[in-house]
Amino acid sequence: MQRRRVLASLTAMAVAPSASVRAQAWPSRPITMYVPFPAGGPADMFGRILARGMSVQLAQQVVIENKSGLGGVTGVDAIAKAAPDGYTIGMNSAGPSSIAPFILPRMPFQDRELVLLTPIALVQEVIAVTAKLPMTTLPDLIAHAKANPGKVNYGSSGTGSITHLAGELFKTAAGIDIVHVPYRGAAPAVQDLLAGQVQMTVLDVSVLLPHIRTGAVRALAVTSKIRSSLLPDVPTTAEVGLPGVLSDNWYGLAAPAGVPKDILDRIHAAAVAVLKTKEVVAPMTEQGAVIRPMTPSEYTAFVQIEREKWAPVVKASGARIE
Repeated sequence: MQRRRVLASLTAMAVAPSASVRAQAWPSRPITMYVPFPAGGPADMFGRILARGMSVQLAQQVVIENKSGLGGVTGVDAIAKAAPDGYTIGMNSAGPSSIAPFILPRMPFQDRELVLLTPIALVQEVIAVTAKLPMTTLPDLIAHAKANPGKVNYGSSGTGSITHLAGELFKTAAGIDIVHVPYRGAAPAVQDLLAGQVQMTVLDVSVLLPHIRTGAVRALAVTSKIRSSLLPDVPTTAEVGLPGVLSDNWYGLAAPAGVPKDILDRIHAAAVAVLKTKEVVAPMTEQGAVIRPMTPSEYTAFVQIEREKWAPVVKASGARIE
């Protein structure tokens, strides 16, 4: 009997690969990184920069797949529902992770289905208008909106996104009646802003910067505590009398729950290493990003703080997705 037990134990050890063997075997094929917004937007840009670096770090291609919808929730849900084998990772952001839980009647995924790994980039946002409008300051825009209630439309990257709630926060603080027009990402919102289909927006500085520089879009205020280094002449919302209108955005890296810890550790280590290289730091900072890698526990705590910040904003705005 004892001999049989020993033989069975040895057989099991031979069949079941150890964690170290499994980690060494991974990755043996390309890794998919879901980006929860359309191609051409800020999430897509930061994701592609990160993916290129991680492809080098992991000696395996990291392929971007855009899964947009519901302000980023659709893409993050796809991450949560993916096979937990380390071959599917993805980006989360402020909208789906810290706002959607309060704006949706029911989230399609639960927190326990997702592992938060590290922030990728923290970025400032700017309130901007199409150059087709004559105003040059935020007080000008507020006065125009008050004189034309319900006639100023603002585009966002999707219902429940931080760009949506930033607009609602501005609307409430300024006491104006502006109309939300959701898009499936920042890129299509910008296109309609340029065409004058919507009159204003609150989007990442990196998204609007090229159009601000050409004069097609006019920046009125940065929704942050400090001015943007990319737009040093544009005042903060506090400087023009709206200190409570703050909406710094962020993007991070996540994986489905259940991925073996040794593989999660390698994904996290690769991402953090990439976020310290000049090949990644330079193009991200040129887009106004602040790069601040964290441990998974630090990142989870950060997201919880963000939720506590946005919950009362959602409640005050009355914004809901039915």
